[in-house]
Amino acid sequence: MVKIKIHPKGWPFIIFFAAVTSLFFSIGGLTGQILGSIGSLLTVWCAYFFRDPDRITPIGPDLVISPADGLIQSVKDCSPPEELGMKTKTMRRVSVFMNVFDCHVNRSPVDGKIRNSAYFPGKFFNASLDKASVDNERRSLRISLNDDTEIAVVQIAGLIARRIVSWVPDGIDLKAGERFGLIRFGSRVDVYLPSTSTVLVVEGQKAVAGETVIARLNSEDADRKGEVR
Repeated sequence: MVKIKIHPKGWPFIIFFAAVTSLFFSIGGLTGQILGSIGSLLTVWCAYFFRDPDRITPIGPDLVISPADGLIQSVKDCSPPEELGMKTKTMRRVSVFMNVFDCHVNRSPVDGKIRNSAYFPGKFFNASLDKASVDNERRSLRISLNDDTEIAVVQIAGLIARRIVSWVPDGIDLKAGERFGLIRFGSRVDVYLPSTSTVLVVEGQKAVAGETVIARLNSEDADRKGEVR
């Protein structure tokens, strides 16, 4: 028997879907069977969406771990969100796009302290678009490492996502791979890294939150290249 660990914040949605499904089946007849079958599939999908599996996080100097499950959407140099008040003008940005079948629990990419956070009430463009980083609703965390290095992690709402959840307050210490929030339903997470970082993932690569090493801080190595094979 397959057991799926569900995040507590998903249970209200799962129960709602299950209740509606039961109502559909109670209608009876062919209509009730069809609607109930559709509701059953949606209930299973909802449970799968809110899954929260344990992950084994790599530990090592200067490692940056993926904060989200999904596709590496882009790797580029750009400015971090203005609302965080970071003095750095240009940083390395790695964007991870999550579709509706990816696990949406987000994890800290590094060991560090949340210096401050900010909410931006933006729009709801498709999260796969580059302009989503600037225009969409987002929740940003500014994280300081022990050596005063700073990174930013930004949860971005997507086309159908309407709720960003972050349960960690300012000033709290996080461990790499530790859960800090989730997004409902379909979205993106951007990680902003110092310009001295080496990016170890490429566009089109699949990342696993809490496990995939996406970059190394304070490295003089060239960014990793990739080939389709």
